[in-house]
Amino acid sequence: MPKPIHPILLAGGSGSRLWPLSRKSYPKQFAPLLGNETLFQASARRVMGPAFAAPLVLTHAAFRFIVSEQLQEAGVDPGAILLEPEGRNTAPAILAAAFWLQKDDPDALMLIAPSDHVVPDAAAFRDAVALGRGAAEKGRIVTSGSRPHIRKPATVI
Repeated sequence: MPKPIHPILLAGGSGSRLWPLSRKSYPKQFAPLLGNETLFQASARRVMGPAFAAPLVLTHAAFRFIVSEQLQEAGVDPGAILLEPEGRNTAPAILAAAFWLQKDDPDALMLIAPSDHVVPDAAAFRDAVALGRGAAEKGRIVTSGSRPHIRKPATVI
């Protein structure tokens, strides 16, 4: 069986983009924006399965209880929850996760996953991750994204 991929869920954020629904004490990934499940819960469930280890969550110390509660509600058992005393953005969070994983497995495969993205097709996401596995196992950095869609402007009458 191949080595599991270690999902790293980035769950920080300032909560300033969707105020008043999202705010500093409750960023958008923890709010149920598209139904009953939060973006954070959907992100955690998206990386469940035989190809994945338990997710490692990086979040602000103020969100530790929200993270634990929402993971439990979603039926996700986290590998660890690393707490930032203050937000330092994405690169330091990824570095902290890499150091954490390196202790037990210097060759661990990491999947960096923001927890505030909407991914409507979880199976397609997992398929895309599987496509990148071979390159990652050879030491390459694999990135992915969505193709932009250009919409025609609405006709104004």
